[in-house]
Amino acid sequence: MSTPVTESAPIAARHLARHKRSTKVRRQRVRAAWIFLAPMLVVLVLVAGWPLLRTFYFSFTDASLSDLSDTLFIGLENYLIYEDGRWYGVLADPIWWRAVWNTVYFSVVSVSLEVVFGIIVALVLNAEFKGRTLVRAAVLIPWAIPTIVSAQMWAWMLNDQFGIINHLLMVIGIIGEPIAWTADADYSMWAVIMVDVWKTTPFVALLVLAALQMLPKDCYEAAEVDGIHPVKVFFRVTLPLITPALMVAVIFRLLDALRVFDVIYVLTSNSTSTMSMSIYARQQLVEFQDVGYGSAASTLLFLIIALATIAYLYLGRNQLKLGGD
Repeated sequence: MSTPVTESAPIAARHLARHKRSTKVRRQRVRAAWIFLAPMLVVLVLVAGWPLLRTFYFSFTDASLSDLSDTLFIGLENYLIYEDGRWYGVLADPIWWRAVWNTVYFSVVSVSLEVVFGIIVALVLNAEFKGRTLVRAAVLIPWAIPTIVSAQMWAWMLNDQFGIINHLLMVIGIIGEPIAWTADADYSMWAVIMVDVWKTTPFVALLVLAALQMLPKDCYEAAEVDGIHPVKVFFRVTLPLITPALMVAVIFRLLDALRVFDVIYVLTSNSTSTMSMSIYARQQLVEFQDVGYGSAASTLLFLIIALATIAYLYLGRNQLKLGGD
């Protein structure tokens, strides 16, 4: 009975030695990773961390853009304060909550449309047809154009006096008179969403196309032999396999959409019907020169984006775990 124990002792010793070597190698890799990351982290702290901390600090003061040195600590007054029977602060401002709603609405609608159109474009570009390389290059042109340039271009095209969009719609007979797409509250948000979808759909399509190029061909060959309908193949095979790439595309687009500024500001300026959280913060900081109040709005914007990102990553990770199970 003692022989198996004696014979297993060298095996256990070898396992222990192998474990120690793997642990040592893992520590060396972690140490090397931190050494390589250290310069980037230092730069990140200087470029992003310090301004962020300054913004947090100013949000608790009455700082003004005219003189940042003369500031007083006022606590949470910029966020919310009850005084003389009324609530004051960013959280009591109906314009701020309208900006929050505009931003969330813009983000959800635009990102959803970009995902749908991006998948469709990627599936088309993944097919074999003559001139596919030229079409792929052409599809990326909207994404390659700077946002300011594309927004100004669309502002001219959507102009109610000389815009080509109104001219074409009137020639076709869809509308009877020019529409102020970027000035009318009923159309301005959809005009902004349309421009953003046109601009960033190629980004989603590019990521999805890269995922499609990596899919195994044997699954589709087997489905073709079994006579399974292509729509069912897409939802049962293709979509689950490209979900990680879609998650990356959605999180990047969601971050961009929640902090949107340029496309809305160029098309509609400070219009309340389309004002985003970033435009609200900019208005307080620059036009009203209230650094404390604007910093409070910027801090709330940062917290909203951080919470949305954490929630999306948490839900996405759980979905991938369920899919793996």
